[in-house]
This record gives sequence, structure tokens and C-alpha cells, in this order.
Amino acid sequence: MNRDLYIDFAKGLATLSIIFIHTAFWSGQFYIPAEVRVFSLVFDVALFYALSGITSGANIEKTLYRLLKLQITYMIFVTFLFFLDYFFKVFGLNFFSMEWLQNFYSTFGSKYSATSISATPQWENLGNWYLHQYTNADTFPVVMGSFWYLKVYYVLTVFGVLILRFFPKHINWFIGLCMGLTLLFNLFPEYYPTGQVGYVAFYLAVFLIGHRMRGKKIPAKAIPILYACVGAALIWMFWYYGGEIFYKINKNKFPPKIPYIIWTLFSLVTLFVLYNRLKITKENFITHIGKNAIFFYFAQGISSSLVYFLVVPLKENMSWWILMIIIYGINIVLAFVISAGLKKVDIWGWNILEFLRRKTAS
Repeated sequence: MNRDLYIDFAKGLATLSIIFIHTAFWSGQFYIPAEVRVFSLVFDVALFYALSGITSGANIEKTLYRLLKLQITYMIFVTFLFFLDYFFKVFGLNFFSMEWLQNFYSTFGSKYSATSISATPQWENLGNWYLHQYTNADTFPVVMGSFWYLKVYYVLTVFGVLILRFFPKHINWFIGLCMGLTLLFNLFPEYYPTGQVGYVAFYLAVFLIGHRMRGKKIPAKAIPILYACVGAALIWMFWYYGGEIFYKINKNKFPPKIPYIIWTLFSLVTLFVLYNRLKITKENFITHIGKNAIFFYFAQGISSSLVYFLVVPLKENMSWWILMIIIYGINIVLAFVISAGLKKVDIWGWNILEFLRRKTAS
């Protein structure tokens, strides 16, 4: 079966959009207008959940094996990140000073600055990361700030494959249940649950809708109707919540509430409209990113942290939009280079595990 390059292309574009979002919302807080930061959320993580639904099947063993491989790759990455962060602190304390390190971390702003700098390894952080409790990585704060996606992905993938395997004729009912719960939580916010329930309720619906779209093509006559519905939803949102809701879209993202859900509709409709309509016949730079999306996702957390050190000295010396283009371009290049390095680290990690397996099995 030939690989559907449209899926890789869409993942690549979604990854580039995530890099732009983290360029705008992290270091961009110092110089990018709020309006631009909000518009960056038009193409957001909901696309990844929809694409996962399109590519997922009802094979439980295959799905769990894929999640296990992802967990091991994730653990290899955070182990590498832990020692990178630790050795940088040891370097700073031995060759410079505590004041130098504190000044270094202050570049990220008071919200993300390090609270405890020590030459003693904080092993509890590594253990927390393994268990998906994303305590901050002081030297690379964007990494853990973007990892909430991964925990939700694990949970909804397990729920999703169980639904596809045991209730294949009732998928629409589960979509309705998830959408009903999301609506219920929004109508009665005092009952909106903490933790992952709010995330999974909405994104599982997106996942299942993506699966229902697998192999299908939206009729041409339905396209203007769909976009008209999206436009009507946006008009209603501004009428009901007022114009100030525009600046609160990001606050409504964690967990996803109605304003943010409406904001994502344009990207989801566009994804499904182009699916089986836009033909990608040759591999290119964007499909390469899509094929290696997980490594780019890891890498952009590091690169989005590094660009802070360009933003702070340059933000007063040029127009914000010129700086934004420059920083975004640099962020993409850094993510590309770092992702290639992380793939090699992943290979080394798997080789070490295979070596240990052979030694302990003999």
C-alpha cells in the first residue's frame, strides 16, 4: 500500500504551525502584538488529533506497540534533555557563577526563570518526566510547556482504539457523547473537570471524526456550506462573548472551551476538505517534516527556547514583523538541525537498550 503523502504534508504544515505558535507565544511575548499571537492559533494541535484518527485502525496490538515505541523514544529524549540541562548547570556553576546562571535564566522572563539551581542532579524531575508529569526543564522551558499534547495523545489513542475495536458500529454515538460532554462542561463551568477529562472529551471527538473521514472525500457542493457554518459560528462567538474574547482564545485552550473550539473549526474543515482532493505526488521538505513530526516536536521545544537569546537583544532594534520573520526562520532551521541530532540520539538509545536486553537475556 502506497504511503499517503497528503498525511505527511498535512503533518508537516501542522508542525510548522506549532513552531510558529511557540515562536509567537514564548519569546514572542516580548515583541509580537497580541493579535498576531492569537491568529497563530488558527492551525493548532487539533489537526494532529484529526490526522491520528485518519491513520488509526482497530488493531489493539499494533496501536499499543506503537504507543510503547513512542514512550521509549520519549524517555530517551527526556533522559538526554535531563543530562543536557544538568551539565549546563554544572558548567555554569564551575566556570562562571550562580549569579551568571540566574542572569542567564532571567532571559526567559520571571514566569519561566529557574527557582532552584544546583550541581546535584534532581533525579525526581527525570522520574516525573518519565511518568508524564512535566516539571520545568530550566534551560529549555518551552519543551515541557508543549508536552501537554503528548499525555492527551496517549489517553485518547487508547480510548480511540478500544472504541474502534469493540464498538465499530457506534462510533457516531461516541462522537455525540464526547461533543455532548464538552457542551455540558461549557454550559455548567462549575462542573468542568480538572485534569485531562476536558481535553480528552473534545479531542477524542476530533480523533473519531478523523477516523470516520478515512478514505472519504467531502463533496464539492458541501464545501461552501461548511465554510459558511464556520463563519456563522465565528460571528455568533463575537456576538455572544464580545470582541474581547478574541484576546482570550489561548486562555480558552487549556482545556478547550467553546471559543477555542470554534476557533479551530476553520483548520479542521480545511484539513478534511483537502483530504483526498489535494494530491501530493512527490516527497518534499514539508513531507519530510511530517514523516519525522515527533522529532521536530521534540526539537522545536529546544529551538524555541534558544531563540530567546536572539529576541532579547534584537527586539529594540527592528520592527516586530521583521524580527518575527527572522526568528521564525531561524527556529525552523534550528528545529531541522536539532531533530536530525535527536534521531541519532534515539538510535543510540535503542541500541543501548538492545545491548542491555542481550546481556540480561543470556
